Amino acid sequence: MKIKILISAVKDLEAGRLFYEKQGESLGNYFFDTIFSDIDSLVLFGGIHSKIYGYHRLLSSRFPYAIYYKIENKKIVTVWRILDCRKDPKKIVLALKKK
Repeated sequence: MKIKILISAVKDLEAGRLFYEKQGESLGNYFFDTIFSDIDSLVLFGGIHSKIYGYHRLLSSRFPYAIYYKIENKKIVTVWRILDCRKDPKKIVLALKKK
């Protein structure tokens, strides 16, 4: 499968990287690399994750973040959002409803 990352997910990723960079030197880069590693795993494992709010949800292996994605034509994994699981669930639902 191929992976497509929407601008909304890129913005989420950048916000998370900036947050973790403030927490410690190079932690932001580690966050970025970890999330991209998780996303890369979708080439093989896309579609096996449970659906939440109409999206497949992959939980990050190291950080409290979830990667929300959809499968298009059984060939393309489209990453819609990368959201902090510590947020209020109502805010997560609202973020997923935005287009």
